[in-house]
Amino acid sequence: MGLFVHKYGGTSMGSTERIRSVAQRVAKWRRAGHDMVVVPSAMSGETNRLLGLAKELMPHAATPEAMRELDAVAATGEQVSVGLLALALQAEGVPALSYAGWQVPVRTDSAFTKARVASIDEARVRASLAAGNVVIITGFQGIDPLGNVTTLGRGGSDTSAVAVAAALKADECLIYTDVDGVYTSDPRIVPEARRLGSVSFEEMLELASLGSKVLQIRSVEFAGKYRVPVRVLSSFTPWDIPIGDEAESGTLITFEEYEKMERAIVSGIAYNRDEAKISVLGVPDRPGIAFQILGPVADANIDVDVIIQNVSHDGRTDFSFTVPRNDYQRALDLLKGKVQPAIGAADVRGDTRICKVSIVGIGMKSHSGVAARMFRTLSEEGINIQMITTSEIKTSVVIDEKYMELAVRALHKAFELDVAPTAEA
Repeated sequence: MGLFVHKYGGTSMGSTERIRSVAQRVAKWRRAGHDMVVVPSAMSGETNRLLGLAKELMPHAATPEAMRELDAVAATGEQVSVGLLALALQAEGVPALSYAGWQVPVRTDSAFTKARVASIDEARVRASLAAGNVVIITGFQGIDPLGNVTTLGRGGSDTSAVAVAAALKADECLIYTDVDGVYTSDPRIVPEARRLGSVSFEEMLELASLGSKVLQIRSVEFAGKYRVPVRVLSSFTPWDIPIGDEAESGTLITFEEYEKMERAIVSGIAYNRDEAKISVLGVPDRPGIAFQILGPVADANIDVDVIIQNVSHDGRTDFSFTVPRNDYQRALDLLKGKVQPAIGAADVRGDTRICKVSIVGIGMKSHSGVAARMFRTLSEEGINIQMITTSEIKTSVVIDEKYMELAVRALHKAFELDVAPTAEA
């Protein structure tokens, strides 16, 4: 029999009834002879509630000391989840033990609210498994070198689950969510979107980074680094379906060579409305100017995505880039207050009414004209492109956010993603 890691999201853990259903599903796998480790999220809405309480008391918790306490507060949500799930499993007659991240321990760095996993000591978990227990580990959290509780940021339970699976060399990590797999696009926007039976690691990494909410990007990075087989499937299927059927459902993130898979030029359309654009105008066009602009932004721990620099005129140029929308005001204030006077830029302007739409497909490596088809499709819909960025397997454009849904639907149709590709011999 195998060793499997199950991860359950907040919706799956949203009530005692849902927790009981999770326990019945896990118990089914355990009774089939598998060693089981479960990584649950906090109950749906609980992390937001806890952070809301903290912000009522300290609206601008930006100091390292305050961030430490935010992690101490936020981590309690998962501690409730693991204890309740252990009780539910014990009620099913299945021995179960819960552990907080610091008890395993899951070791991280000290970047509070955005910590990264450094290592996992699996000895305690293996001993508990050997004693016949289902082991339940808090997602989303760990402990830093000074013994402080840390959290991994939004969606961190996915990362925890894949990291645990990597440490234990699990046969597979099953991510149970409120959707039944990875789709060619968001079915709420494109009703014709299809569920993918498999998606390559490269494609999933791009989709996660470009706005797909199915998996957190750092979990995909972990899966790729340690070659952890990951499957995305729904926790809302009946818990008592045969394990063989369940294990083959959803979407498998595969590391197989693409030549062995179904061929599709584009596999999915992703979008992200959580970005904002900042333009630094009239910048002196000299070596090092990009670093002078983006260095302070990076020092403030603000991620930068799409970047463009215009052609120089009279020794001046314009420099534009996108940042997460929740970091927009902080970045704008930083640039206006410190960077603009330091470099002698003419102005700093921002726009929060933008979005990013992307096409992703490993088949783009071997097909020409894909970007041109994307641009033509948007042009025919009257959609202006503000910024463009590309990689081997993706092309992304920044457009006015009011055109987002139109763009996604038009591109999904243009690349015939509503039609299942046929396997080549």
